[in-house]
Amino acid sequence: MDWLATSQLVDRRSFMKSTGAAFATGLLPRQAFALSASDAVLASAYRDRNGTFGVAVLSEQGEILWQQALPSRGHDVVFGPTGETLVVFARRPGTFAVAIDLGHKQNSSTILSPSDRHFYGHGCFSADGKLLYATENDFENAKGKLGIYDASDNYRRIGEFETFGIGPHDMGLMSDGRIILVANGGIETHPDFLRTKLNLSTMRPNLSFIDTKDGSLLAQFELPKTHHKLSIRHLAKAGEASAWFACQNQDELSDLKPLVGRVSLVSGKLELLELPDAVLAGLRGYVGSIACDNESAQIAITSPRVGIAHIIDPSTNTIKETISQKDICGVAAQNNRFMLSSGGGFFDGHQMPLHWDNHLTSNITSSA
Repeated sequence: MDWLATSQLVDRRSFMKSTGAAFATGLLPRQAFALSASDAVLASAYRDRNGTFGVAVLSEQGEILWQQALPSRGHDVVFGPTGETLVVFARRPGTFAVAIDLGHKQNSSTILSPSDRHFYGHGCFSADGKLLYATENDFENAKGKLGIYDASDNYRRIGEFETFGIGPHDMGLMSDGRIILVANGGIETHPDFLRTKLNLSTMRPNLSFIDTKDGSLLAQFELPKTHHKLSIRHLAKAGEASAWFACQNQDELSDLKPLVGRVSLVSGKLELLELPDAVLAGLRGYVGSIACDNESAQIAITSPRVGIAHIIDPSTNTIKETISQKDICGVAAQNNRFMLSSGGGFFDGHQMPLHWDNHLTSNITSSA
């Protein structure tokens, strides 16, 4: 998950404390050893060689600790505040999410969106873990919604907030545990037209800070009008009340546009990162994931379309490292380095039998 792909991971001791010995029950000896030797656990949706979709928990060394099949393709994965619960969302325009109790792995709940909504593949928990928020499409009215689900009552849907935009995608809880930032991508879609983009000429993407106490809009930031076809998709926390964001260009790719920026509720500013033209041209208008390492203040972006990941020092707008790997997209930060995964089965230098989906989750909370 991009939003909290920071240096705070689900460390092994915290994970085992929250899930109890139940998670370790049934692990093969090599899996138990991998868990004991690992500083962190991660999660990602996948597709296997037989075409079956699923979600997996794995060690940082790439050992698969546990996996479960999904009814269709997953997108992002989020952990509950203590790490004991995992929720994987269907890829847009999917209508399901699956919540899994990792301490009792046989226990899972399928969450269905209302008939006039679909999920956008992302969500987050409240700070206390009692609520799950999910970005949704009110497709008949072309409005973005935040669905609210009661995690203590089998994820019963209890309400919704406006996202104050169209096409909400990634989202995350700020450090205060109350404010949610939503990336409204600006693209109108309707399930009758599958993934067709219906409003490219009138797009107005924005970043909206929403108060979860009452659903009110605290602040909203739009891109300059000259960049209105940059769909804001993914987020990475970057300190108090601020985040990096990544875009996907819906305009002519020959017209180079900045694809990365930062927004801050404290400063009240949205700033675009001025990467070199050669780097922007090489990304082909598409950033699939973004992560921020708060210790080094570096960020990482991936572009699966071209099979490139860049590690960037934003203070100097310089590329510190470039990794080439076919269909590379998932990225998470860990103690001054970035872990990467790909649709070809690459995971942090290892080749694995699963084809990883777009996002790699390594956070323990939704508000760290």
